[in-house]
Amino acid sequence: MKLDPFPGDAPVPKEKIKKYRRGKKLQSTKARNKLESYKLIEKEKKLSLAVVQAARSELLLQEEAGFLEAEEGEDITELTQHDIADVVDITSAQKFFELNLNEFGPYRMNYTRNGRFLLLGGASGHIASIDWFTKKLLCEINVMESIHDVRWLHQETMFAVAQKQWTYIYDNQGIEIHCLKILDSVLRLEFLPYHFLLASSNSKGYLSYIDVSVGKKVAGISTGLGRLDVMCQNPNNAIICMGHPGGTVTMWSPNVKEPLVKMLCHRAGVRAIAVDHTGKYMVTSSIDRTMKIWDLRTHKMMQSYKLGGGGGHLAFSQRGLIAAGIGNIVEVYNDCINNTMTAPHMMHQLQSTVHGLQFCPYEDVLGVGHGTGFSSLIIPGAGEANYDALEANPYQTKKQRQEAEIKLLLEKVNQYKSNGISMV
Repeated sequence: MKLDPFPGDAPVPKEKIKKYRRGKKLQSTKARNKLESYKLIEKEKKLSLAVVQAARSELLLQEEAGFLEAEEGEDITELTQHDIADVVDITSAQKFFELNLNEFGPYRMNYTRNGRFLLLGGASGHIASIDWFTKKLLCEINVMESIHDVRWLHQETMFAVAQKQWTYIYDNQGIEIHCLKILDSVLRLEFLPYHFLLASSNSKGYLSYIDVSVGKKVAGISTGLGRLDVMCQNPNNAIICMGHPGGTVTMWSPNVKEPLVKMLCHRAGVRAIAVDHTGKYMVTSSIDRTMKIWDLRTHKMMQSYKLGGGGGHLAFSQRGLIAAGIGNIVEVYNDCINNTMTAPHMMHQLQSTVHGLQFCPYEDVLGVGHGTGFSSLIIPGAGEANYDALEANPYQTKKQRQEAEIKLLLEKVNQYKSNGISMV
């Protein structure tokens, strides 16, 4: 029998293990009894194994993130989207397109978690969902009343629309499924995918959470802070962040009736907030034309920039790029968190005012909703090149989508059982 010349697992470099290790090891000697000590030892073994497996999996990450690099004497901000589309490959060039929708704007927009589908909502009542990879229209309806915000739910089969009076849920054929009359005068929507919670803020200063898996209202909080039209979520811990006219930013959880954190970020009213996917950094903009970057671990300011105008919309990419919508101009900043930048990395001018911004997950694409439609811009280096197919798969089949939905619902049931809550 021929022996294996390299027995055992392949060695993993210590540098890679150090990259994935989170803090110091657990001290089992501080446990209350032998059983707790045994549990800590077993937990530490699992954590160590997870760190080694994460470091080993880097061998499978073959894709590399792209980027733009200026030659000597060249200014990247002078490059137009047409210049970029002319030099990239055909597949990437097709990601730059514009939809001219002059009659029903301005438009709010939202991508699904896997970045495959796009949802558009015009202020005059037009709703459209698109598979923007293939440019296939899934559904298109007109609700004949004003729309304030749109949001995909856990899958591309359902989406929520904040309309003039109430909030509605539609399926991917444009058929109305529910009318949520408990959510009235809603201005902004956020969906928490791991909790199946639809968070909404309205013009009366009320923050509501609806569990869309059972159709129950989980929490309703009267903030007492006036009109709530600036809201985003922290993707890392599902905390809702809201900006207020007094220059403060508050952070909320459905379990607590008071803000978890209240930060004075600006001297004037807050116009936009965004949090990166790691939950470490937050960027805010104000009427006073400043854009500030905050470390959410210490709640301290890291950078402050003066913009040409008030940044009405902000967005974080998966690789740390920041997009700011200033009037009809979109500016993209690169590596501006730890280093002070003097000029934007890229710039694009639109025909009308920006009304919504979002980077498409796992793609070098920035979606911009504006007064005359929608623009898809190519931003090299914005998206994560390697995706986890078990978390979000842009190329999932119908069967995979159904299995992922069942898995999410089963995890939700286990959450209820562990907390002693009835689903009925």
